[in-house]
Amino acid sequence: MPEEEVIVSREDDLSKALTHVLEVLTKLEPEGRRRVIETAATFFGFPHGSSAKTTPIRHTENDNASVAPFSEDRTVSPKQFLHEKEPRTDVERIACLAFYLTHYRGIQHFKTLDISKLNTEAAQIKFSNAALAVNNATKLNYLASAARGAKQLSALGEQYVVALPDRDKAKAVMARARQRRRGRKASRAEAAQ
Repeated sequence: MPEEEVIVSREDDLSKALTHVLEVLTKLEPEGRRRVIETAATFFGFPHGSSAKTTPIRHTENDNASVAPFSEDRTVSPKQFLHEKEPRTDVERIACLAFYLTHYRGIQHFKTLDISKLNTEAAQIKFSNAALAVNNATKLNYLASAARGAKQLSALGEQYVVALPDRDKAKAVMARARQRRRGRKASRAEAAQ
């Protein structure tokens, strides 16, 4: 029986391995990178998937169990997710779809086309003008700009979607955001005087 090769984990070896891996991965498209990393993680028995990509794993001092902040069931379909959140406007639907892409699909940066495709997958009414709806969601701070013309879910948009379908709670999220903005503007005006 052949003897198994034992690899020693020295810092120098780890550094060389990381350098080599990064050189290879930078040559791939983002989707290719994701597939390679997930395949390697599966091969070596490490957790991966949309929740592992989007949320850090936290360890408590008392035990070694890992707890993700968004640990609810990740098998919800986009159709079911929108049904549960009950968006009433195109802008709210955009925010919900962006939330789904971010937290259920692990897609942090997306284009309008990604939102439209997910909307179709969720069996929702087609947007009359998806680009306008995305721009309006950005103006209302549900979305934020990302690199190369892409968008991403903003912190405010995330809080708003988490609050849905409770309209009062969602309105309170927006009211707090407006108060913070007014407070900053007032502070700047006082400093300018």
